[in-house]
Amino acid sequence: MLSARRAALAGLARAGEGAPVGPGLGRACSARLLLPPGGAAQPRPQGWREAVAAAVGALQAGGLVAVPTDTVYGVACLAQDSDAVRSIYSLKGRNGGKPLAICLGDVDRLYRYCRVNVPDELLRDLLPGPVTLVLKRSEELNKDLNPFTSLVGVRIPNHPFVREVARACSGPLALTSANISSRASTLTVSEFQDLWPQLSLIIDGGPVGDVQSPECRLGSTVVDLSVPGKFSIIRPGCALASTVEILRQKYGLIPESS
Repeated sequence: MLSARRAALAGLARAGEGAPVGPGLGRACSARLLLPPGGAAQPRPQGWREAVAAAVGALQAGGLVAVPTDTVYGVACLAQDSDAVRSIYSLKGRNGGKPLAICLGDVDRLYRYCRVNVPDELLRDLLPGPVTLVLKRSEELNKDLNPFTSLVGVRIPNHPFVREVARACSGPLALTSANISSRASTLTVSEFQDLWPQLSLIIDGGPVGDVQSPECRLGSTVVDLSVPGKFSIIRPGCALASTVEILRQKYGLIPESS
C-alpha cells in the first residue's frame, strides 16, 4: 500500500503536479499535491488520477487527508477505521461529544449506512450539494463513530475530486472541516497550515470560495430528516433558503418545532 502511494506521489512530482512539504511518507507526512483543474463533465487532466490514487492510498493506510469540497476545505479519514477517527478528534481538538459526518460518492450508497424515511427523489434533489442530511444510522457503520447517537450526518459534496475518492474507498469517509474546533472554516490550504504536520496528505484544489466573504465560510446546511414528515435545521449553513424551499414546498415537510 505504501509503495503504491510513493509511486503515485512520485508520478505527480515528475508531472509537475506534486509539491511535497514534509519528510517521508509516514502516517503524518504532510505531502501536498496540487490538484489540476477539472469538472464533472470534463476529461480528467494529467495528474488527476494520480491525486485520487494518492488520497485513497493515504486513507487506506490510516491517514488523515485534507480535501477541497463544494463549501470549505475538509479533513477526511476512513469512517470504519476507529484509530483514524480518534486521530481526527485529536487533530481538531474537537469535543468527543460532537459527531462527525460521513461522506459518500453517490446517493445509492447512502442506503447501506442509513435508514431512510424520505423519498429517494428528495435525497437526489439535495445531494450532491452543500447540504448535510441527518438520518438514522444503520448497523453497518463503525460503532466507534459517534457512539453517543443513533443518527448520522451524510455529505455528498458537489465536488468531483472528493466524490471520486469516496467512490474508490470500500466504506464511507468521515469528514469534518479543516480547522481547529471553534475557529473559522478554511477556503485555502494555507489557512490551515498549522494542521499540516499531522496530515498524511493535503490536496490543494485552490481557493474553494471568496476568502473575503464570510458567507463562503458557513459550511453546509445541516438538516435533520430522522423524524417522518418533519425536518429540523441544525445549522443554517450556506444553502438554507433553497433547502427549506425544497423540503416544504415540494415535499410538504413540516418544521419540527411547528
